[in-house]
Amino acid sequence: MKHLLLIVSLCCSAFLFAQTVQNSSYSTIGYIKSDGTVQNSSYSTVGYIKSDGTVQNGSYSTIGYIKSDGTIQNSSYSTLGYVKSDGTVQNSSYSTVGYIKSDGTVQNSSYSTIGYAKGIPAASAAAFFFFFHFN
Repeated sequence: MKHLLLIVSLCCSAFLFAQTVQNSSYSTIGYIKSDGTVQNSSYSTVGYIKSDGTVQNGSYSTIGYIKSDGTIQNSSYSTLGYVKSDGTVQNSSYSTVGYIKSDGTVQNSSYSTIGYAKGIPAASAAAFFFFFHFN
């Protein structure tokens, strides 16, 4: 669940430079570069978030999609969750699993802070955690 939230928060900003994703202790867990490249904390490329919403692994195989309406799908087009315009993150059953605040704070459904993704668009943040499984 917290992965979903951090992915969502990554998606909320313009991609000008590599944006840092941190856990609740402010330790860096990864980066999203301006071209959509997703890196782990050691700067190794683990995947890509394309401008059309396609999410690929490090070998360029499609592993999912981010739809323009905030729907997050796997490679078989099954819905994994939703990112609402207000930053609410829901699972496929529409249960709220967390929130991406406008300042980049990522919270679980109990409003406890689980991470930070300042300057990252919510959908990209969601993809970061749904597909790349960072802790």
